[in-house]
Parts: sequence; structure tokens; C-alpha cells
Amino acid sequence: MAVDQIIEALKALTLAEAEELVEKLIEAFPKLAEMPVGGAVMMAGPGGGDAPVVEEEPTEFNLILTDIGDQKVQVIKAVRELTSLGLKEAKDAVEAAPFTVLDAVDKAAAEAGKKKLEESGAKAEIKPA
Repeated sequence: MAVDQIIEALKALTLAEAEELVEKLIEAFPKLAEMPVGGAVMMAGPGGGDAPVVEEEPTEFNLILTDIGDQKVQVIKAVRELTSLGLKEAKDAVEAAPFTVLDAVDKAAAEAGKKKLEESGAKAEIKPA
């Protein structure tokens, strides 16, 4: 049976049949059970399925100040704590919002920075780097 025929047969399966197939594949190939499932998603490549492309979960994030709110002084202090900016640079950056406060940091650092900015009255968001 050709690969294309197998794919067409798989497309015709119901959800219950697909679940049964997965169970039987794991029984037949025990190493499949050890493979990570949630960390990566297989997607069809640009050639329509010729080569699979693995889309990995991002590990670096940017923290973006989107709105300074009513307490500009507190936000400037928070930005200075999170960055190496001086007072004038932090003030100029805050007034020019939106701007990237932290660039290419891990998720924990981005979330901690977002919490600090929100506690100062600002609005911030985290986006993959």
C-alpha cells in the first residue's frame, strides 16, 4: 500500500477508530509511547506535505508596555527596575508607549515583569520573541 493510500484511509477514520489505531500503534511500537506529544506540533511543510516542519513552543518572549495608565511616575520606576535605562530614557520610553521593555527573555522573567508593570498601573503584554 502506497503512503498516499494510507493517508487517504486515515482521513476516512472516525474519532473512535483513530483512537483505537493510536492504541494499537503504541502496542506494536512501544517507543511511540515515550515520544513527547504536547511540546511540538507537526505541520505540513510548504511543499504540501513533502517534508514535515516542526513548530516548537517559543522559549523567548518580549514584554511590551502597551498603556501607561494614570500613574506615570510609578510606571517609570517599574521600567527602571526592569531595565538598565536611566531616568530620562525610561521617561521617554514610557511616554512613547507601546515599547518593548524586555527583549528575548524567558517566560518567567516576562511574567514577573508584566506583574510589576501592572502593579504600577500600566498595561503590558507578553509576545513570543
